[in-house]
Amino acid sequence: MTSAEHTPERPDGATAPDAKDAPARRGRVRARRAAVMAVPATLAVAGLAILTAEGALGVQFAISGMPFTVTATELNGTGFAQFGGLDEMAEGSPNAGDTGGQVLVVTSVIKNATLSKLCQSVDLGGTNLIIRAGEGAQKVSASDLTTDSTELTGDAAFNNIEIGNDASTLNKAGPKGRGPKGVFSQQSDTVHIGNLRQTNYATTAGVFKLPGLKLGFSGSGC
Repeated sequence: MTSAEHTPERPDGATAPDAKDAPARRGRVRARRAAVMAVPATLAVAGLAILTAEGALGVQFAISGMPFTVTATELNGTGFAQFGGLDEMAEGSPNAGDTGGQVLVVTSVIKNATLSKLCQSVDLGGTNLIIRAGEGAQKVSASDLTTDSTELTGDAAFNNIEIGNDASTLNKAGPKGRGPKGVFSQQSDTVHIGNLRQTNYATTAGVFKLPGLKLGFSGSGC
């Protein structure tokens, strides 16, 4: 009897592959399965990259935990959004105190903003680092300006304000002006704040122009 007569047949009449070919075939099948399983992960990573580039997902950084003061005689902005947030300090930060390294903040986002006579100061313990700008004819300007504050005071006026939105649905301040789903928020077409004063833990901006910038130390802050 020849070896061919010993070759088993499949139900459809075709002969089964030689045993020596089986490992190679199984390897190819496993490779195809792995490739298919990798597709969703690849798409997810690409999706996150796109969302981050568009500003739909904020880029987070660890705050120092040292609050700083910002004042301006006048702030004017177009595309305003505001919602609650939580800032995190670096693990083991000496500024954490009894907060657990977390600070509850109000995040304000302005698509385009101008500020007159900006002053920013941080208490370094016995002395203050102060930044001043926009004290002349040119105003400080910023795009996608975001501030995380624990206090904000001033004389405010809003155009076409909406209060009580779900933060994830906000659209007046662009992609960066959307917050977490289920969080209380508000937004408006424009915002004006006279005699602005903020206690901030973080500030970011796409572009921040500071004409007449002055930086120095002082015994008192803004």
